[in-house]
Amino acid sequence: MNAIDWNSSLTSLGLAGFIAALALALGWVQFVRSGRRLHVAVLEGLRALIVFALALTLLQPEVTQELDRVDEPVVAALMDRSGSMTTADTSTPEGFISREAWIDQTVSDAPWGSLPSETRVSVENFGAAPEDANGLEGTDINAALDSILERESALRAVVLFTDGSWNLGPSPVAAALRYRATGVPIYSVAVGRETPLPDLSIPEVSPPTYGLLGEQIAIPFRIRSSLPREVQTQVTLTTSAGEEVTKDIILQPGVELQDAILWYPEEEGVTQLTLSVPVEADEAIADNNEEAFEIQIRMETLKALIVDSLPRWEYRYLRNALERDPGVDMRCMLFHPEIGVGGGRNYLNTFPSDKETIGAYDVIFLGDVGIGEGELTMEQADLIRGLVESQAGGLVFTPGRRGRLLSLVDSPLGDLLPVSLDPDAPTGVPLNNETPLTLTQKGSRHLLTRFETQQEDNAELWQRLPGFYWSAPVMKSRPGAEVLGVHGSLRNEWGRLPVLVTRPFGSGNTLFMGTDAAWRWRRGVEDKYHYRLWSQVTRWMAHKRNQAEGDGIRANLSPESPSVGDEVFLQATILDESGFPIEYGDAQARFTAPSGSVERIQLSSVEGGWGVFQGQFEPEEAGRYQLVVESLEHGRRLEAEFAVTAPRLEKVGEPVDAAILREIARMTGGRTFGVDGVEELMATIQAL
Repeated sequence: MNAIDWNSSLTSLGLAGFIAALALALGWVQFVRSGRRLHVAVLEGLRALIVFALALTLLQPEVTQELDRVDEPVVAALMDRSGSMTTADTSTPEGFISREAWIDQTVSDAPWGSLPSETRVSVENFGAAPEDANGLEGTDINAALDSILERESALRAVVLFTDGSWNLGPSPVAAALRYRATGVPIYSVAVGRETPLPDLSIPEVSPPTYGLLGEQIAIPFRIRSSLPREVQTQVTLTTSAGEEVTKDIILQPGVELQDAILWYPEEEGVTQLTLSVPVEADEAIADNNEEAFEIQIRMETLKALIVDSLPRWEYRYLRNALERDPGVDMRCMLFHPEIGVGGGRNYLNTFPSDKETIGAYDVIFLGDVGIGEGELTMEQADLIRGLVESQAGGLVFTPGRRGRLLSLVDSPLGDLLPVSLDPDAPTGVPLNNETPLTLTQKGSRHLLTRFETQQEDNAELWQRLPGFYWSAPVMKSRPGAEVLGVHGSLRNEWGRLPVLVTRPFGSGNTLFMGTDAAWRWRRGVEDKYHYRLWSQVTRWMAHKRNQAEGDGIRANLSPESPSVGDEVFLQATILDESGFPIEYGDAQARFTAPSGSVERIQLSSVEGGWGVFQGQFEPEEAGRYQLVVESLEHGRRLEAEFAVTAPRLEKVGEPVDAAILREIARMTGGRTFGVDGVEELMATIQAL
């Protein structure tokens, strides 16, 4: 049945009539003045018709139509089946049950029969774990809402049973905008608590992919506490052989702790480890207090080169430390300003003059030596730069009182300095009183400055270490640098003067030690802390360079421990049979996933003549991958393994995100209910 309704008042009716009459009168006058010409009559008639149409809109006509509905109205109930719904924090008369169990109980007992008989209720699940074990488990509320809106043409309302945790896809607000445009309200039911359960959990452990036998390995971790009290507990690292390493920690209420535990491997091969904390008596969740992972332990000998001028105390003790380290093959080069190049056991007669020679070293220590006659040349400085930039090598600056560090600023090594130098104090800053090196917040957690397992003991130790009487001419750290230690007394407009600073450059790292008195840490303890510092520096700076090494090929991945979906960059350095970086030819990489699928990529050559090739890929599965890098033309091949982890998007024990549920309900004209508001929810839907 069709009809036209006129929603007009007397005022609008009179105004419309006046406008129509005026248009006719003006048209008639114009027609008469033109001598009653035909084309003028047509033009004035069209003009009057347009005016009549505009006047008609003032009467607000509406066409109503009564339709017989063919499709029955649909109410959709969407139930979240993701991993976070296993959190047992939903209260019932019988006690606490999981969010998922509450949904099952509520939907089965819900009085859907109170809705009109012609209403169809569509109950659907979303967020369930994928059937494919390598798939990514997560919650995409936006996709669930969009899917039901596209399929149901007679959708009348949506009831969303969820905890609001979405970790895949765009924000649910995007779907809410489409629901508002179609006039379909969303009624959300926040299942769970808005405050976290009392719990201790280990959300993340970030171990390195490999470690060296006998090397101190730092394993960073995060521990979260939602207990309403301070917790004094112990972190335990357990190996597959039953060996245990413990660390005492204190957790404040509602605080997440970031720390690391140290471990000394004693056997080669892949070692399975477990990091755990004891379950507290008042914890609500007991199965998230440990995390398992693995590390590959290898036997490697690192190559280090020490370059200096005068045989000062710091040089002598550094040389002794690395020479006595069984995991380091040390060579040194002494540019004495008066007697020429030094000689003796493990001394070089000449500085490495080509890429293949200097490329054999993992770390170079550059002391109080600069660019000039009887010292380094610009070409040699360029070789050192290439080792760091292209081959993931390490460079340690250990300046001295001759002030030769400033001569490097305008050389190829100037960009590698982690600090900006003061040209007005070329020979540094001497002091009459002993000054300690003070760790920064980053430095207190860094592997390089970790001498004791417990962080509190380590901080106390650094306060007891002997200080220094001289520091390098530093003004401030450079962008991208990490300041681990600062001067205990000197400061300027940028703050305390940096003393111990690291900075990445290219594919490698640089480190700056702004004092020549680390050897004084031997006082009363002999070589304990001084040797440990330089041992940790050497291994930390060579770590990336030695991820994987084979016959004439060295490769590394970034990130070192990738996750599914990460963009992983591969860099490979390829040498020919004579040990020279290859200057021509192709290189390929093959990645074999745990399922057996193979991805091949062609590596592209990097300019510079260092034999460096790069490529990238994106892992789609979790597990151990087989990597093969080869250059068929040069007969070079490398086989290695690396692990890809699946990101844990679903977290048990997290509180309900009620804010997002309230927002999408408000935008669509719906409402948000708690677990005790189901009866009111049904009454609201029935009223539709």
